[in-house]
Amino acid sequence: VTESLEKPSPPVLGETCECVKPFTPEKAKEIIMSLQQPAIFCNMVFDWPAQHWTAEHLSRVLQGKQIRFRMGLRSTDTVPQFETACSYVDATLEEFLTWNCDQSSVSGPFKDYDHSKFWAYADYKYFVNLFEDKTNVFQEVMWSDFGFPGRNGQESTLWIGSLGAHTPCHLDSYGCNLVFQVQGRKRWHLFPPEDMPFLYPTRIPYEESSVFSKINVVNPDLERFPQFQKARRHTVTLSPGQVLFVPRHWWHYVESIDPVTVSINSWIELEEDHLARVEEAITRMLVCALKTAEDPHHPRAWLNPTEVEETSHEVNCCYLNDAVCAFFDHCGKAKEVETQALRANGEKCVQEHMEVEQAHSQSFTVRTGKQEVASQFGPDLVPVTPASEDRPSEKGGILGSDSKGCIDRDKEHSAELSYARRQQASIGASAASEQVTSRCPVAPSPTFVSTDDLLDCLVNPQVTRMVAQLLIQGKSLRF
Repeated sequence: VTESLEKPSPPVLGETCECVKPFTPEKAKEIIMSLQQPAIFCNMVFDWPAQHWTAEHLSRVLQGKQIRFRMGLRSTDTVPQFETACSYVDATLEEFLTWNCDQSSVSGPFKDYDHSKFWAYADYKYFVNLFEDKTNVFQEVMWSDFGFPGRNGQESTLWIGSLGAHTPCHLDSYGCNLVFQVQGRKRWHLFPPEDMPFLYPTRIPYEESSVFSKINVVNPDLERFPQFQKARRHTVTLSPGQVLFVPRHWWHYVESIDPVTVSINSWIELEEDHLARVEEAITRMLVCALKTAEDPHHPRAWLNPTEVEETSHEVNCCYLNDAVCAFFDHCGKAKEVETQALRANGEKCVQEHMEVEQAHSQSFTVRTGKQEVASQFGPDLVPVTPASEDRPSEKGGILGSDSKGCIDRDKEHSAELSYARRQQASIGASAASEQVTSRCPVAPSPTFVSTDDLLDCLVNPQVTRMVAQLLIQGKSLRF
């Protein structure tokens, strides 16, 4: 890592040298809470101390502290590399950097991993755990610039990876996402929420708040997943100094395209999360019940490594009841605050939560304030637009960037997204190669239904949403 990367010069705005941010915190938050398509903020973090957080800098800060790296193959397989299929290494950042320069000794923690065949990813590293004895670094991340006062590194996660490191395609059940790219570049493949039927959602492996796609979106098996051809891919390369906004429920596959990448993100809570937690509790209960009954002795075969909590039915029942109680508690508080407004409009709090999902799935073109948000697009706020049919080259993406973190000016007038409602497509049955129980035939017929097939239907996000709504409606009648 060069000194120029470790201490980048601050970007400039337009043709001037003024270090003035293009959006006030209030305006940035207004954009984030209104915009329903991904977009990149430029020139918003040039004064953040965290802009210097290269892997080498963090190695000095952490002073030999071990962190866990997920190890994956640099393969072109059509099957996603889920975390349950990866191996793990505990190592220091210094050892990671040595291995990443292909200078690892045979005695190092990466000795079993040929650098030319494997990538390493220290992902989902919560600041509160990583810097538990160095809490002063929390202040070096300033999400308050985006309109969230008091939000800093304490509510953030760190991601450090080598070339090829990636997360499989998934959507986050909770909140929206802000991602600050510190070092190296990452390519993002994003798909709108209404494309869910074309992405073949699955909850196996199970991780709370993550709905995975069965498809390796960078090398899809179109014979097995033909509906994927209807999905609208949005591709962007995120460069140092840029912040990507990922709206709620946008699918994303993220890959490192430089030798070392460092990112910092924070998930922003939204009103819709209260009902989403009920949906997740329902999903957790059903997945754990059926998969534990199928194979009670090997939960790690279907439980994501990030899930460390107990999965007993009793615990999951408590989890569901807590989520329902929290939902109604929030409704009660909201009623107290907005009693007059609710009376004037004749609305019910529970009803609002039921309908909020439908409201958010509507086309961006019919949302209130669309014109105001769209008018902000320009060199400092660039929309991520649908990718062309030709895949972007490895040297760049649909959007390029110079070393100062500014989007190429020839993209500043990118056309606005217009989402058309798509007719829901049926989800195809899983291929015979999917996991089945030991009692099943060695080569099951194409019509054989596995536990995973059943779960793909039972905990499909559209189904759990309906179940959560029915559950809430039933409970609300008793008040």
